[in-house]
Amino acid sequence: MKIITTPDKRLREPSEKVRQIDDDTLKIIEDMRKLSLEWEAKHPYELSAAMAAPQMGVNKRIIIIRDDMEDKKNAHFTAFINPEVTKTEGKTVTDYEGCLSVPHIYGMVPRPFKVRVKAKLEDGKEVRIKATGELARTLLHEIDHLNGVLFIDHIKDKKDAFYYMDNKGELLPIKDYEKEILNNEKLWGEE
Repeated sequence: MKIITTPDKRLREPSEKVRQIDDDTLKIIEDMRKLSLEWEAKHPYELSAAMAAPQMGVNKRIIIIRDDMEDKKNAHFTAFINPEVTKTEGKTVTDYEGCLSVPHIYGMVPRPFKVRVKAKLEDGKEVRIKATGELARTLLHEIDHLNGVLFIDHIKDKKDAFYYMDNKGELLPIKDYEKEILNNEKLWGEE
């Protein structure tokens, strides 16, 4: 298994609902955790906060979210199966987002500050989550993946909205001469 990146068309496909939590489902979750941490090990300034099964080319409605997004030493992720947004509320906040499947690019993405999500855990227990701030943003980002949506799709004014990370871990604006990266239709999967 590997993390797939744009312009792979599988990132644009809606995912199928998980009908039964079985050994195959648990193996997908295990692979997601492993790949997420392998990616993080190669990116010293970044934290792998979450991942969706489509990012491995697996068309299933499964996401994992890191339990502690502030502590890189805490490598535990919680899996959510068939997550569904039931409500968004609060003001819209624009903040940085990046994605394992959109390498080297970060963007200023508007998202609701609060979200309610229902899902199942690995043991089949149904949970309802009320999240705000960064957790709400992360849940919305990952659930978008399950619907074939990438964070770049939410950025309407592409001028001055994209960034890259330098070799010191600083996010810097993409300058005009670098905008050819953004003008590449393959990034958006529009071949």
